[in-house]
Amino acid sequence: MLIEVLKSKIHRITVTESNLNYIGSITLDPLLMEAADMIEGEKVQVLNCMNGERLETYIITGERGSGTVCLNGPAARKVAPGDVVIVVTYAHMSREEALTYKPTIIFPDTESNKLV
Repeated sequence: MLIEVLKSKIHRITVTESNLNYIGSITLDPLLMEAADMIEGEKVQVLNCMNGERLETYIITGERGSGTVCLNGPAARKVAPGDVVIVVTYAHMSREEALTYKPTIIFPDTESNKLV
C-alpha cells in the first residue's frame, strides 16, 4: 500500500501578481522551484495564509531570479497580490519509505521571495 506524504514545501512566499485571463497554474521563479525540489508541471497545493483558501494546480516556470509568484486562471480568484501563501507537493510511497523520507522545506524571505 502507498501513502501520500509531504515531498516539498515553500513556506510563506508573497503573491506578486494574479492573471485571471490565463489558462491556469501557478508561475514560480525557478530558483524557488529548484531549492524546493519542484518541477514544471508538478501538481501543487497552494495554501493562502491571508484568507484560508486552499487550491490545487500545477507549476509553470517563471523568470529566473524574479521572485515571481503568480496565480493564473481560476486560481487568480483565490488570491490577491500581496497575499502570503505556502506551496506544497506530496509523493506516494510505501510506509517503510515514508518513515525515513525527509521532505525538502525552504523558508524564503517573504518580502522579496528570495532564498536566504
